[in-house]
Amino acid sequence: MRTFLHASLALGLSAMPAAAAELTVMTAGDQNMVDYINEYLGPLFEEQNPGHKVRAVGTGPGDAGSQKIVERFDAQAQAKSETWDTDVAVVHEKFVGPLVENSYLDAYRDRISSGKLVTRSNADMALGTNVKGYVMPMFNSQTALAYNPALLPNPPKSYEELAAWVKENPKQFGYNGIKGGASGVSFVMGWIYAFGEGDANKLMNGPFEEAETQKWSAAFDKLAEFTTNATLTPGNAGTLDLLSRGEIAIGPVWVDMFYSWQASGQLPPEFKLVLPAPGMPGQPMHYVIPEKAPNKELAEKFVELATSPKVQAEGIVKRFNWYPGIDAQHVQAELDEETWNKLFTDVTPEDLASYGKPFPITPFNNAILEAYERHVTN
Repeated sequence: MRTFLHASLALGLSAMPAAAAELTVMTAGDQNMVDYINEYLGPLFEEQNPGHKVRAVGTGPGDAGSQKIVERFDAQAQAKSETWDTDVAVVHEKFVGPLVENSYLDAYRDRISSGKLVTRSNADMALGTNVKGYVMPMFNSQTALAYNPALLPNPPKSYEELAAWVKENPKQFGYNGIKGGASGVSFVMGWIYAFGEGDANKLMNGPFEEAETQKWSAAFDKLAEFTTNATLTPGNAGTLDLLSRGEIAIGPVWVDMFYSWQASGQLPPEFKLVLPAPGMPGQPMHYVIPEKAPNKELAEKFVELATSPKVQAEGIVKRFNWYPGIDAQHVQAELDEETWNKLFTDVTPEDLASYGKPFPITPFNNAILEAYERHVTN
């Protein structure tokens, strides 16, 4: 009996990892981000890595959630802590640049197998800062124009075509300006990319030059005239609501919201999307690993799993209607035809590669919003 107990104990110990660890994942975003890790991604990781545990800590929605993570890292850096309290963090795009510039992050992407599956430029440049190697996109959110085919069978394929169409069809286009939600902000940024007389690539990648802000007057005059023929909606959801009731025919929306509304029956299934040339901004959320993460090797394994084609298909596309963080071609084999067609028929992977743009770097972004207030709101 004693020999059996010793053998059983030895077998049990050999099945456990040499040092079981609790992996702490700090995430900004809504509660669904915490639930995603605690209810899906964490258990999957624990199943594949017996003995280790995953704990998600939510820091809150929007930019404020990412700011709390930055402040947490600032405090630990100032305290000269040898080991920090976070293994993996999920942050909004605009906060990645400062984290890299402060040398808070580990350049881990080339060490994980899924790193080579990332192709979008926003994984290399984050609003003007080179972050290549330091980030893996959890997902990409994207704006596009949603439209009602019964009212608009042949939608405009570019900002130029849209401007002409709205002139002929007043009040049939709706957007929420820049105060009611980010889909309206995205539309305005895309307008400046399309009609601004400066260098759109400089707006997206920097460097900031004051002279560039003087090249938008004609574009804003055109946008002011355009807006008099548009319907101003009360927010992201307001645009979708007016579309669903047939009060407008077309307007900018977040793609994941659009598909979620369709799934819940709030939008008719025949409504469609188009991503106009030269493009509209979207934004990723990024997985990052602190340079002083306590379980760095395990953190890399976690991000590798989270950004694998199977998890991107099941967790990101099917659960949330988000676009994958890795190139969509690597995810297609893991998706059923119906799911793939739903997410990639209207806006194809090629459309995303060509017309999925980043937001402008912060100083240009702020300058465009201020110019909108002067030219369009007043």
